[in-house]
Amino acid sequence: MSPGPGTEDRPEWTADEMMTVAASRQLRDGTACFVGIGLPSTAANLARATHAPNLVLIYESGCLGAKPDRLPLSIGDGILADTAESVVSVPEVFNYWLQPGRIDVGFLGAAQLDRLGNLNTTVIGGSYEDPKVRLPGAGGAPEIAASCREVVVVVRQTPRTFVDTVDFVTSVGYGRGPGDRERLGLRGGGPRLVITDLGVLEPDPDSLELTLTRLHPGATVAQARAATGWPLAVSDDLVTSDPPTDVELTALRALTATLGARA
Repeated sequence: MSPGPGTEDRPEWTADEMMTVAASRQLRDGTACFVGIGLPSTAANLARATHAPNLVLIYESGCLGAKPDRLPLSIGDGILADTAESVVSVPEVFNYWLQPGRIDVGFLGAAQLDRLGNLNTTVIGGSYEDPKVRLPGAGGAPEIAASCREVVVVVRQTPRTFVDTVDFVTSVGYGRGPGDRERLGLRGGGPRLVITDLGVLEPDPDSLELTLTRLHPGATVAQARAATGWPLAVSDDLVTSDPPTDVELTALRALTATLGARA
């Protein structure tokens, strides 16, 4: 894509597109991915449309190996059941596939995330009984965070989302620090990556605090720190993400165009 007149300094993709592409690249062909609706679903379906055609998409509604040719509107979208290799009950998805640790990667979003990767999708402000904002709730996110072999969080980076301490722990990341997942008996490895519209964060090997390890093209450390509600640590080996390829952008825009046409 060639920039038009006066657009030489503008990127050829949006920050959300860069985030989605970066997330899709984390999915390896042939692995099983438990997918949440929204940005995680877009990234997972992009991966299947590009470099990971044998990616096994698993949705909370019981659809195993779904192969939608458009983005689903919800976990109950008929396109998932119509294209799935198998449809099982919700209890079977959780009891047989998720909780025993049979899912390689869980893709999650969040309304709040803290420095230790704990996620909140329940309430903002006030008490649980009388919050300022009541969110959609947990769904399957706590089990995904607890039991998948690894978790990837896809979320836009803002001070309202990246908070020092979440108002409510819906899904445990690393709890209060090293040893907490083990103490709680959680089978999965926890959040391996947090992918945002500015870059990528990974847990520090010792403290498990989320640390900026990668910046997307055009983003700066100052932007990332300003968008974070705690003093953001930055890796000494900070690198820059590869920009989206034409193939990735074409496939992504085809997917999002079908969603927009039905909105």
